[in-house]
Amino acid sequence: MKKATPGKATILALGKAFPHQLVMQEFLVDGYFKNTNCDNLELKEKLTRLCKTTTVKTRYVVMSDEILSKYPELALEGLPTVTQRLDICNDAVTQMAIEASQACVKSWGKPVSEITHVVYVSSSEARLPGGDLYLARGLGLSPETQRVMLYFAGCSGGVAGLRVAKDIAENNPGCRVLLATSETTIIGYKPPSTDRPYDLVGVALFGDGAGAMIIGTDPDSDGEKPLFELHTAIQNFLPNTEKSIDGRLTEEGISFKLARDLPQIIEDNIEGFCEKLMKLVTDKEYNDMFWAVHPGGPAILNRMEKRLDLLPEKLNASRRALMDYGNASSNTIVYVLEYMLEESSKMKNDEIGNPEWGLILAFGPGITFEGILARNLTV
Repeated sequence: MKKATPGKATILALGKAFPHQLVMQEFLVDGYFKNTNCDNLELKEKLTRLCKTTTVKTRYVVMSDEILSKYPELALEGLPTVTQRLDICNDAVTQMAIEASQACVKSWGKPVSEITHVVYVSSSEARLPGGDLYLARGLGLSPETQRVMLYFAGCSGGVAGLRVAKDIAENNPGCRVLLATSETTIIGYKPPSTDRPYDLVGVALFGDGAGAMIIGTDPDSDGEKPLFELHTAIQNFLPNTEKSIDGRLTEEGISFKLARDLPQIIEDNIEGFCEKLMKLVTDKEYNDMFWAVHPGGPAILNRMEKRLDLLPEKLNASRRALMDYGNASSNTIVYVLEYMLEESSKMKNDEIGNPEWGLILAFGPGITFEGILARNLTV
């Protein structure tokens, strides 16, 4: 176990939670077309192909037969349903965030009364007060707990939240920050349409769930076991790419358009972004480091692997998270980090190379790149 650098933020615990519905990818197409009463064979064949190329095997979703029975309008085209969607989403994301946070606190081993700050991330709800308050209330946190809310940061939200939590922890010695992320696809659930063929990518790829982390500096030697040290965090946006990930909240819920060249744009810019972080540990090559990358989709991971000439196993944790949970937006980085620790433990047992330094990366609307240079303290 490595020692944390005094004053540097560390991840002290991880936690996750999911809704009850587990969807097997091989059954998704028939179920989706049945639930939306669609018999368009061309769209069905396209979704079948997409389900195979995403590499996703299982996902958890809030959507259920009970919800569709209560709100049949969600499966119809062109109806104003944002009120119904938010009624479902607001409750669902709060419950999942509470459960993920409780799992995280249990792993941490300290009482919730020691949490001083909350950073809450979601692109699946909209209300005043926000989910940060309902999370704090649900956990029984002190009314003096300081809260920050990040809305509609999309897939980069988890790492953005980690960057904010790091800043809070390092500027408030002794504090303990709860970072919670929670997402559901109900906010954008729609029937298939020839007018929106890009919607099928989301149907084949995205999943629901929640994640949580405890972040703080100078871990208590009496019980706290730091997992990762957060050395340096940066954020960049790429000028003139704001339409590449285009999301709009409308009367029919949220609608997304993902540009076809999104993987290419990320590939073209990833090396320069990583170099900005890696120059702080100049003796490291790409394959000397660990890679905890938000799995936006297999094409993004494949292009990163090719451009950076990474060994195939370097993105194992990201590929496993994608396979088991789909792209769960801001949550997914928590699942990647859990798998990273699991694989690191195996490497330790096998006595093979186990990198101490690595990068935590995510890409979201903007196009925004989020990156953290980190140390694995468990090696």
